[in-house]
Amino acid sequence: MEAKNYKISEVVPFITMVIFEGCTIALTIFAKTEITNGMSPFVFIVYTNALATIISFPCSFLLHNEDRKERPPFTFSLFMRLLLLGFTGVTMTQIFSFLGLSYSSPILVCIMGHLIPTFNFLLSLIFRKRELNLRSYGIQVQVIGILVSIMGALLAEFFKGPLIRPSSHQLRHTKQLFVFYSTPEFWALGGILLASASFSVALWNFILVETVRQYPKPMTVVSYYSLFGTMLSAIVAWIVENDINAWKLNHNMELILIVLTALFGGVIRPNVQYWFTRMKGPFYVPLFKPFGIAYATMFSVCFFPNSLHYGSVIGATILGMGYYTVMYGQIKGDDHEEKSCDESSDSLDKKIPLLQENIEV
Repeated sequence: MEAKNYKISEVVPFITMVIFEGCTIALTIFAKTEITNGMSPFVFIVYTNALATIISFPCSFLLHNEDRKERPPFTFSLFMRLLLLGFTGVTMTQIFSFLGLSYSSPILVCIMGHLIPTFNFLLSLIFRKRELNLRSYGIQVQVIGILVSIMGALLAEFFKGPLIRPSSHQLRHTKQLFVFYSTPEFWALGGILLASASFSVALWNFILVETVRQYPKPMTVVSYYSLFGTMLSAIVAWIVENDINAWKLNHNMELILIVLTALFGGVIRPNVQYWFTRMKGPFYVPLFKPFGIAYATMFSVCFFPNSLHYGSVIGATILGMGYYTVMYGQIKGDDHEEKSCDESSDSLDKKIPLLQENIEV
């Protein structure tokens, strides 16, 4: 019986995470399609986050109502931190992400999302949260992984190569239900925006760790910064999209996309990943991120001719190797790093599952 329960506890999280990565890529393709067909990415961000906040904000306080007496005081310093978290983690990240998606493709979204550990490492050096001790085996491995990741990202960004699946002339002019790749002339700009989104996520992670240490109620922190991020996104969207027609949903597909993204990306996925992280450890959920590249490649080759180049696949493969190398270096860090990780386990539990998803839908 115990062996059966052990297998279930291993198989169910694995299958769930693999399915979640596929659903994430499917929603990213859906979002790419609607944005290409005229939906404003700024309006989409506001509606999606507003709906997710409406659902998750009350639930967070209902589920943690018994901890109210144990909550630390809500200070002005904490308010400013939450406001900054909302700006970096929601407004900046998602604006860069969806603008980058509109200029590129879902596979480039996946590729640039793998740069988050690289930016995390560099920011920890800049803010002196980590020493660059090259005698440490873990640091050596991470530095190698970072160099490999950067090389893969540059290759995917600037080298296209031939198409993997070119189509006939007749098929090129056939209108497709979904869009995977468009505006090739802005590919480089899309990559820069997506890399900026990854940097925003890394900066958000850095602020989040310090905030959770000050206010050790991660679910409450997430609820507040999501609310503030939605409000800030609405202000930006109103400045950019001052035409009232841009705020109208033109057809049911846009409404379906908003509802699915809010429910899956804003409510279901973060909470399930948070639960798996508590069960399996802080490195379990990020292990599945490269599955997104595999899904994006498979969808492109099978359903979207003229959308995938060899350069993207080669760059993605190299970047995936660098990503796993960085993670291996984190796991194999020296005793001092492991002790520091244990001391901040509460923040890491919440940080790790959320950081990888802000770059995607």
